[in-house]
Amino acid sequence: MFGVPTFLYKNKSSFYSSMSRMKKRGYVKGGNGEWVITKGGKEYLKTRKDELKDFISPFKKDARKDLLILFDVPETLKAHRDWLRGHLKKFGYEMVQKSAWVGPSPIPNEFKKYLRSIKLDKTMKTFKLSKPYITKK
Repeated sequence: MFGVPTFLYKNKSSFYSSMSRMKKRGYVKGGNGEWVITKGGKEYLKTRKDELKDFISPFKKDARKDLLILFDVPETLKAHRDWLRGHLKKFGYEMVQKSAWVGPSPIPNEFKKYLRSIKLDKTMKTFKLSKPYITKK
């Protein structure tokens, strides 16, 4: 449904709870196995898709990890937090704790500018390390 593989919904009640929630928000209409996305649902999907931009890592795989990033993204912005973690991984950062990551510097200017535009910049702090972080493999 809507491009979501069926194997993601192992539990029918979980699926119907999600659909009920989307119906209450006006994103879908219908029921009894026949669901239709509404105009509001299409607009919501478009804004969500456009909202979180994809970046290519400018760093080499073996770049020295000399920047610590701490962030505290609120639960209401869970998709943004997941997006940020995904990009930190893509940039070669390693998770020290769920909201503490270490990786290469400097953060690309275009990425920082985008973080400001989606208002994540205020949820983050960066610290330049005096010695590079040594990966424990």
